[in-house]
Amino acid sequence: MPLKTTNMKFINKTAIALLLLVTFGFSSEAQEIIPEDAPVKKDSIEPFKRKKIDGIIATVGEYIILDSDIDMEYIELASQGISTENVSRCELLGKLMEDRLYAHQALQDSTIVVKDSEINNMMEERIAYMLSQIGSMEKMLKFYNKKSEEDFRSFFFDVLKQNKLSTEMRNKVVEEVEITPEEVRTFFKKIPKEDLPTFGAEMEVSQIVFEPKISQEEKQKVIDKLNEIRNDVLNNGASFKTKAVIFTQDRASASTGGFYKMNRKTQFVKEFKEVAFSLNEGEISKPFETEFGYHIILVEKIRGQEVDLRHILLTPKVSDEALKEAKEKAQLVRQRIMDGELSFADAARSMSDEKETRANGGILLNPKTMDSKFELTKMDPTLYGQVSNLKDNEVSVPILDEDQKGMKKYKLLMVTNRIDSHIADYSTDYIKIKDLALKEKQFEAIGKWSNEKIMETYIKINGEYRNCQFMNNWMKK
Repeated sequence: MPLKTTNMKFINKTAIALLLLVTFGFSSEAQEIIPEDAPVKKDSIEPFKRKKIDGIIATVGEYIILDSDIDMEYIELASQGISTENVSRCELLGKLMEDRLYAHQALQDSTIVVKDSEINNMMEERIAYMLSQIGSMEKMLKFYNKKSEEDFRSFFFDVLKQNKLSTEMRNKVVEEVEITPEEVRTFFKKIPKEDLPTFGAEMEVSQIVFEPKISQEEKQKVIDKLNEIRNDVLNNGASFKTKAVIFTQDRASASTGGFYKMNRKTQFVKEFKEVAFSLNEGEISKPFETEFGYHIILVEKIRGQEVDLRHILLTPKVSDEALKEAKEKAQLVRQRIMDGELSFADAARSMSDEKETRANGGILLNPKTMDSKFELTKMDPTLYGQVSNLKDNEVSVPILDEDQKGMKKYKLLMVTNRIDSHIADYSTDYIKIKDLALKEKQFEAIGKWSNEKIMETYIKINGEYRNCQFMNNWMKK
């Protein structure tokens, strides 16, 4: 997900790992229970003023909320560059209670099933990332004040499961909400002319991608290295885990020795899953290829439909000569387009190496909205820098790019449409208006659902927080 600008002077690696937990609903262990009528000191309502003794401030169903949870919410907002000056603790408590209400109701709903295996897979991925930031499990345990790795994993499992339950319940509430063209029209007509939204300047961008060809010699080097590692483990008793730590190019699993838990529904590429589920316990696969490179897999444990495995990923290197050839090809195609010999769209369809955009003439889709328009103020800074100075019908020079897999390639970019900032127009901006209308209808559905569920759920608010003015009827007045 794109990083948001922050006005914090720095966020160290430990703080990054902390924010990861905050994102998934961090909650601490209570050290003192605050009696319902005990007042909360006025200065303790302000974030970060002084160290407080933590305690339960609210209960929703079987879930509790601690005073420290609100402090964590302030940290998360600050990390995203969002001003907390006018955000009260009461507002944040209301948000946390909503999250717990969703999770509690999900447990009551027999149609919502969150499997422990799924949470375990999520947990392994998150912990691997946090370890890559903090450096060791010992530091992680010290930071989160946990006595053992088992204690930390149990705590983190609960955090992730609560978050998943909340998300699934929220999705279920809104998934059946649909909106008709007539409702969109009605929504737009009821907006006073002076209150019509203004949509920022946008542009549509197309690209042609030229991937350097990896030589068979480079591929064979990787295959030979994986076979060497495999033979060392099988014949000499070497540790597959240690080999993975040293050699694997999978950053997500390097710190855990290439470890993953998976089942047949886990989001892995098809080729990887096919090999993983074809192996017996203790068996090591021969090298095989996926879009990420070449792998070998060791299956450690099979539990019914679940597999514990380790893998090593190696990616063939792209030679300087191959990169040079890709750039030269891009330059020739650019010249043909500029000379009017062929259009940008036709060149993309016939020559681009990117299958996702090739069929539609190279048109890029905005990952946030899944349409072709990019609002300039919300555009990825790198992409904006590459196209902001292009004139109409101008094709960029070949741009060296590196994707998330670490693969280098060259691309040509062209701005195919520019849309100035303007007041919302029904025909021009129908998709945006429809999205606004749908969000309003979903918000109404959530409000109705929340009001009904609050009345049938055990809810308790302690101390001074009972004086909060909530948007929802948490006090059941």
